[in-house]
Amino acid sequence: MKRLIALALGGLMTLPAQAASVIEPQEWQAYLDGFVAENGRVIDTGNGNISHSEGQGYGLILAALAEDRPSFERILSFTRTDLMIRDDGLAAWRWEPDADPHVTDPNNATDGDMLIAYGLVLAGQVWNEPSYTAEAKAIVETIGRDLLAYADGLLAILPGSNGFAGSDATSGQPILNPSYWIYEVLPVFKEFDPSADWESVGATGLELLKRAQSTPAGIPGDWVVMAAGQLGPAPDFPAEFGYNGIRIPLYLMRGGADPSYLEPFRAKASSVGLFKIDLNTGQAVEPISEPGYRLIQASMECIANGQVVPEDLRSLSATSYYAATLQLLMLDYLRRSRPDCLGQEAGS
Repeated sequence: MKRLIALALGGLMTLPAQAASVIEPQEWQAYLDGFVAENGRVIDTGNGNISHSEGQGYGLILAALAEDRPSFERILSFTRTDLMIRDDGLAAWRWEPDADPHVTDPNNATDGDMLIAYGLVLAGQVWNEPSYTAEAKAIVETIGRDLLAYADGLLAILPGSNGFAGSDATSGQPILNPSYWIYEVLPVFKEFDPSADWESVGATGLELLKRAQSTPAGIPGDWVVMAAGQLGPAPDFPAEFGYNGIRIPLYLMRGGADPSYLEPFRAKASSVGLFKIDLNTGQAVEPISEPGYRLIQASMECIANGQVVPEDLRSLSATSYYAATLQLLMLDYLRRSRPDCLGQEAGS
């Protein structure tokens, strides 16, 4: 399989090429059986069985990584037909099975659009299909034009088209979600849309993480505001690090970031386990315990000190949509780039 360029903070690096998928067929089948309907709807089993643009994007990426074109086409068909109903070509973020109409919020979620675009790019490479690449390019250009804004003087990703720009009444700064920085896609987006400063976007995500280190929690909340050189919780959102933020270390690892950016997350997880964290006190408030999440913690430990991932985390546990999705993405990274973390030699 051809692989894309990933972000390395000192420049660009190319992830190793593979002749075949590293997602095991039984793992992918378990994911399809558990979370993908026949019509291509990716089902968030931990959130009332709704669907959203994030899930469709993850589904497209995983189908491309699994080299399963029929499933990719099913997921893409639902995405196009049921979510890509906005005039700007982006996806409505929320689809509910029991609602009429099913789309209950037409606003986009920018991470979902980024994931959809990345899935299309991967598919264009895997199956040598220019139409996928062209569709991805149009999405990337829209994101670059409409969904980047300055936060405390730094170029940032707006979480959506409506409701986030300048939304903090105190500072006038936009509300941000640190987990929307999907580092591995940014160099790809730069190639597709050089008119946008994607390198600065990546640097802003890392600056956000640096600022978080001086807060009581030491890690960023799921929804934050950057202002006056500081980072704080966004108004009208829970002041917590939670299920959004749990994927930040995954994105850092897959994006080739310097391991120092993982250390605050690793240190917090090492001291209290994987928990939701109260931003105001830095205290753990609720466990985050499914295998897919624990694999992220175990992977950070391996990168930090060479500790091999426990055997029970080395293959998919299809417990819930989100945990399983993150586990497959983490396993894909480890099998390609860090087989030592799985007790294997490179090339084995």
